[in-house]
Amino acid sequence: MPGGIDKVKNIVLVLSGKGGVGKTTVAVQLAQSMAAQGKKVGMLDVDLCGPSVAKVLGLEGREVMQSSEGWVPVFADATQNMCCMSIAFLLKNSEEAVVWRGPKKTAMIRQFLGDVMWGELDMLIIDTPPGTSDEQIATIEELKGKTLRGAVIVTTPQQVSVVDVQKEISFARKMGVPVLGVVENMSGFVCPCCQEVTDVFS
Repeated sequence: MPGGIDKVKNIVLVLSGKGGVGKTTVAVQLAQSMAAQGKKVGMLDVDLCGPSVAKVLGLEGREVMQSSEGWVPVFADATQNMCCMSIAFLLKNSEEAVVWRGPKKTAMIRQFLGDVMWGELDMLIIDTPPGTSDEQIATIEELKGKTLRGAVIVTTPQQVSVVDVQKEISFARKMGVPVLGVVENMSGFVCPCCQEVTDVFS
């Protein structure tokens, strides 16, 4: 089966206005919940300078196999309902810094979308770096004419994060990407003893 995303039914971006809001965790939980329902799900990590999807999924140290038709993504479960692609699989050392300018990032994202054997997926969830930089712009431009359904934006209750998420919503609208919803992460701490909810950050 040739590489690429032509047989992916739905693509969703996970965005955030700033770092540290739990965006990757939300993206992974979305993917895992769908895979648990028997859906075929792919996870693409386009945070090229700070990839963390592989670590969250416990896939560090795994290698991407190369075939005549493209890269074979790493499967995250025994049922092979969920697969993953990240630059972390291509680095010799997990502590190695990725210092790339825009054109090289764009080329890498183009390879991830065009040369990986994603196959027939019900959903491809793309975890992006925080902000509105090269990775987000390159990804959205590469997905024009494809099955991009929209974006889920992750934030936390702090005022500075709320301001940044408003900018992220504006960015999505300017790029023509529908906003599917906003997730307020870390909105409260539930006491394991009495179940009382404490709003830590708001």
